[in-house]
Amino acid sequence: MQTSRFLAQLIGPTLLVIGLGMLANREGYRAMAREFLQSRALIYLAGLFALVPGLAIVLVHNVWALDWRLIITILGWLAVVGGVFRLLAPQHVTALGESMIARSSSMLAGGIVVVVLGAILGFHGYLA
Repeated sequence: MQTSRFLAQLIGPTLLVIGLGMLANREGYRAMAREFLQSRALIYLAGLFALVPGLAIVLVHNVWALDWRLIITILGWLAVVGGVFRLLAPQHVTALGESMIARSSSMLAGGIVVVVLGAILGFHGYLA
């Protein structure tokens, strides 16, 4: 439980700030995503920066309990899969990303999901 609380304290506020940024500055985040998708080098680096912490989370917190800790485990596995995908198929990342940012609602929906996840983890990390 100590590891879960630590990871919630680390990931929760990070997601909360990112999600609030996505909601407050949707067009800015969309422009940043377009710039990101134009660089295979950035996609590759993002793959490394997702894979390594994702593996670390999975190695220390592979908890499949049906409670808030499952969020951390799923985020760890999503980071691993996303990192591998970016490293092995950057051209597909570009196509998928462009289709996602083409929809005006994508930043709003993504921001809401990220804020909710950040709030849940922040609550359990700091208050529960």
